[in-house]
Amino acid sequence: MITPSDVFVILVTSGSVLLIALFFSKYLLAVFSNKKTRLDRIFGPIETTIYRISGVNPYEEMGWKSYLKALLYLNVIEAIIGFLILMFQGSLPLNPMHFPDVSWSLSFNTALSFSSNTNLQHYNGGSTLSYLSQMASIQFLQFTSAATGLCVAVAVFRGIIGKTNGLGNFYVDYTRSIVRILIPLSGIAALILVFLGVPQSLNGYALLNTLQTGATEVVKVGPIASLDAIMQLGTNGGGYFGANGANPLANPSPITNLFLLALMMLLPTSVLFLFGRMAGSMKEGRTLILASYSLYFIDIAVALIPATQIAAGMDVRFGSASSVIWTVTSTAFTTGSMNANLSAFNPLVILAAMFGMIIQATPGGIGVGAMYMLMYVIMAVFIVGLMAGRTPEYLGTKINASDVRLAVIAFLSHPIIILVPTVITFAIGAQTAAGLGTGSISFTQVFYEFTSAAANNGSDFLGSSGNTVFFNVSTGIVMWLGRFVPIAIMLAISGNMVQRKRYASEALRTDSLTFAAVLVVAIFILAVLTFFPFLTLG
Repeated sequence: MITPSDVFVILVTSGSVLLIALFFSKYLLAVFSNKKTRLDRIFGPIETTIYRISGVNPYEEMGWKSYLKALLYLNVIEAIIGFLILMFQGSLPLNPMHFPDVSWSLSFNTALSFSSNTNLQHYNGGSTLSYLSQMASIQFLQFTSAATGLCVAVAVFRGIIGKTNGLGNFYVDYTRSIVRILIPLSGIAALILVFLGVPQSLNGYALLNTLQTGATEVVKVGPIASLDAIMQLGTNGGGYFGANGANPLANPSPITNLFLLALMMLLPTSVLFLFGRMAGSMKEGRTLILASYSLYFIDIAVALIPATQIAAGMDVRFGSASSVIWTVTSTAFTTGSMNANLSAFNPLVILAAMFGMIIQATPGGIGVGAMYMLMYVIMAVFIVGLMAGRTPEYLGTKINASDVRLAVIAFLSHPIIILVPTVITFAIGAQTAAGLGTGSISFTQVFYEFTSAAANNGSDFLGSSGNTVFFNVSTGIVMWLGRFVPIAIMLAISGNMVQRKRYASEALRTDSLTFAAVLVVAIFILAVLTFFPFLTLG
């Protein structure tokens, strides 16, 4: 049940994030518009050196096909690097606990998971991965996948807004995302976390004697603060420990809990404001903000309806309300980090979490959430145009049949990528290897697993019990399809729209509160009609 204190926490956190994001979007505009800033003296030489070493022409403009190829090439190479580090970690340095090599199927799953910004974890990091694996594989991919999401959003914005001749240069956008945004912000966030009590160390695990019995206890430490920072900032979600944000070393107090909560909301919200700035009309960005945050608040309200939670697996430091808010926020922003066990929650909380992953625009993950919102905008504009008897237009550009067809394909790809492997799992009985049966609870857990994988969220019921060859390989494939199929389609739509003539719009006002309401209703109806039959089975 919602209490006044819960409402206060939600409003203060959301209000603070919205205010900071509004101003931070100005900096994002300068970064991606190549405008001069006071930080050019610091970052400019670094970027120039990177371009020279890699042979990149920063002035080359790319079409959507070239942009997509560059994006895929780089992500494949990064995934291979992450895979090899995990496969051979036993022979590599920075392994003070002498952890053995990770199996091929788990390495495959983990590399695809973190390179797709999903961070699904079929392992316990504190007892499986070396320091080198945590830093050079896990954290490395958390930076690169977050940068890829930012690049996609900006490229889609350029195409739909149509103020440039192409979608930009992927390598330039990617470099600037990491050098000017992710590394500085993550560094600041990591320092704050260290100040708040989160460990950051390369020494071996600490051995301490307990006060009650005097027995020796192994305290797992390591580069936790740096991973926590990019985990939340980049809407990654994969934690240092299996317990994720419920572990007191990763999330020691209610203060760090609120800080990490706000951190995961910052960049997705800033990107929505960035759209308004790039379009030259903050009202257009306001429409996307209103729609996405309305869906988010509906999700929160539904999740807080139950008066009590199951509570087993819930950290008493945070309480049920804070745990529910974190879980719904984490799925709404497709982060996937947790501060409680999913099994601790009332079914309505799980339903609210699933809706966030099904819609993916509430507001969704870094960059990709805004991309999905524009997909819904294209479909909503088309539907309203048909109802009003006018040619569908958006930002002065006519929406043609090809755009709508591609948007529908992008929308339908999500349920197909989820439902097909879910059905296959039960058809061949693969769930039994993870200790699951054939009942409604097992169905919910498997359905949630593939929904989370396809939505690039990463939260799951299975945890390390999902470390089977079937689930490692199947979810790995689902994560990459769920990541890059919609990206490819939305880049194609943007590439088609960027060259079209712009007209003074006399059609539907897309910067109005009315359109924001229509957009919310359209998104909700599409999600319910698509997934309702499967949701009723769990």
